[in-house]
Amino acid sequence: MTLTDDVLEEDPAAALTEEAEDQATRQYVTFFLRGECFAFPIDMVQEIIRVPDTVAVPMTPPALIGLANLRGVVLPVVDLRGALGLPVQAPEEASRVIVVNAGQSVGLLVDRVARVTNVSEAQIEPARQVDRAVQVDMLTGVVKSHDDTELIQILDPALVIAQQFPEAEARGDPARVAALAAVQPPPVNEAEDDTVQLVSLMIAQEEYAFPIDSVDEIVRVPEKISVVPRNAPHVLGLITLRDRLLPLVSLRGIFGLAAGSRSDSNRVVVLRLGQSAEEDLRVGVVVDQVREVLRVPASARDPLPGVLRGAERQEIEAVCQLDGGQRLVSVLSGSALFDLPTLRDVAALAQGTREAGSDPGEEETVMNTGETEETQLVVYQLDTQEFGVDIHSVQEIIRVPETLARVPKAPETVEGIINLRGMVLPVVEMRRRFGIAPTERGDRQRILVLNVDGIRTGYIVDSVAEVLRVPASAMEPSPRLSKEADRLVGRVASLQNGARMVLVLDARALMADDAELEALRAEATLP
Repeated sequence: MTLTDDVLEEDPAAALTEEAEDQATRQYVTFFLRGECFAFPIDMVQEIIRVPDTVAVPMTPPALIGLANLRGVVLPVVDLRGALGLPVQAPEEASRVIVVNAGQSVGLLVDRVARVTNVSEAQIEPARQVDRAVQVDMLTGVVKSHDDTELIQILDPALVIAQQFPEAEARGDPARVAALAAVQPPPVNEAEDDTVQLVSLMIAQEEYAFPIDSVDEIVRVPEKISVVPRNAPHVLGLITLRDRLLPLVSLRGIFGLAAGSRSDSNRVVVLRLGQSAEEDLRVGVVVDQVREVLRVPASARDPLPGVLRGAERQEIEAVCQLDGGQRLVSVLSGSALFDLPTLRDVAALAQGTREAGSDPGEEETVMNTGETEETQLVVYQLDTQEFGVDIHSVQEIIRVPETLARVPKAPETVEGIINLRGMVLPVVEMRRRFGIAPTERGDRQRILVLNVDGIRTGYIVDSVAEVLRVPASAMEPSPRLSKEADRLVGRVASLQNGARMVLVLDARALMADDAELEALRAEATLP
């Protein structure tokens, strides 16, 4: 067990000078809540830390502040005031989190920590015999001070946590952890053989797309890029992505357009360009914005007119006519678009630099893991929290239409239905589904269309951030929090040394309670 110096703030010598000569003496960590003194048995306390940054989890008990990263371990943090039914308040400078072991590690927020003290069993009185600040079933006893003016109420942290998380009887169950680690992505539905999935993007207000099978992932543009001298103007430089040096190019530069100002909407689309099994060439393409994932039928794809084709290369594979021809999307060919010899030279230079022991992109590492087993997630936002869902469950990502057809007596979480290529698609408001305060419609909102076993449902999210590859070492089973949260949030992706956590939703569990939506699909009339 590790205790920080904060434990001894009030009385630094207390824990060291009082030796327990009496064999019936036990040690307790004492702390304060609303002026009342409480204690935990020291053998249940792992450590005491300052209040960490946390990630909120929907559908959990109100006393749960959220999840924190404690040296690579996902730690639930509970407001002990709220758990005991006391008035809650925002953490202050003196506030601390006591990490206890109650089958799993849990952090309990207290007003301040006092000291470690020795108490003989003779001093402990039954809780029922004295006035108390909390319910008696939370206490194991009460200690009176030498002048009988101060009471120390001894709490059992396991009882406190069990009351907050009644489904926690399986907490720490090795079988559950193994089951979560063995989660396999749901099977991909192949019913629509004549369709192709595209990742659409914007360059200077024009829409383009890459076939999704050539897109390795989508990440934010790093702050720093290592410049490679004597290269084509559109080659921006090198970055390091998952232990791989990645050439970075500007799609605006390839198109001969002026460089735009850097903004939060810019993304790097990582493409696989290898033309053989031996060549594994990847390139990062900086675009103005990644718009959505499209599923386009063959009837909507037309070859580029011959008069527009170049003599040697065919940068545009096809043009897709969507929305009745009102929207045109040009499908780009990565292998034809980029100067592969130049990129090979950049990659060779990068490899040579690495072998020489100097990695020019070392400072720009997004995530350096060296892992080969990865999960690919579509990451989206609700309020300030990031969620992820396995990309195999995502059929497409579309914009929210101006109007959705309302359906009488539909479930409360359903915003309405839309016509998705002749199919009734129920659309669920994800904020409402998770009990998050509503927000006004915005241009960044998207409908995430999930497809599990051929059943499709759309979910309105605040924005879709990126497509992210997460190594197996960064995926952890979610702590047991509540029955509903346990069912939907099976894993947590801990990234950037714990500074970023993504709650990974189980799409199959999310859609398992959609029996009412099935009836809605059958009865609704397409708008």
